[in-house]
Amino acid sequence: MPLLSTLAGAAIGIGSTLVADRNRWKHEDVKEALRLRLDIYTQYTTTVKALGETLRVLAEREHPSDDERALALRAAFRDSGVSIASERMWLIAPQPVVKASDSVFHCLRRICDGYADGAAVSGPEDRARWEERGRAAARMRKLMREDLGVGPLTERHSPLLDEHGDPAAR
Repeated sequence: MPLLSTLAGAAIGIGSTLVADRNRWKHEDVKEALRLRLDIYTQYTTTVKALGETLRVLAEREHPSDDERALALRAAFRDSGVSIASERMWLIAPQPVVKASDSVFHCLRRICDGYADGAAVSGPEDRARWEERGRAAARMRKLMREDLGVGPLTERHSPLLDEHGDPAAR
């Protein structure tokens, strides 16, 4: 009888240790997946922001020709790392975040193509493209924050632009 009690106690102890370890591993897996998504989201949003600034600077700069301007803009888009960051999103992020990030990607592509085709910085089409990008980015960040379990933002990351392309007063 004492031997059976000892074996039963040992089996219960081993079983509870295995269950506790399994729960701890699951918890660590969830935390690691969250860290990975945070890293991917941070890389994507910073790449998108830097690319937008680069495109605007290149579009404002004097170029020897329209073709040189277009080449510089398309090279900046290609070399920005946004395609790699986008692919990471497609591999890791949940579907709503992927869809929203892809929308931002295509907005930036339209901005780049507009500048490459000769659109003036802060012209009506340019402002419309930037506003579309701003709305898409706000939606993407909202979905990212929801996925990460972070509360909503109370203000917009990028202010709306006025008719001159300057941030509008709130």
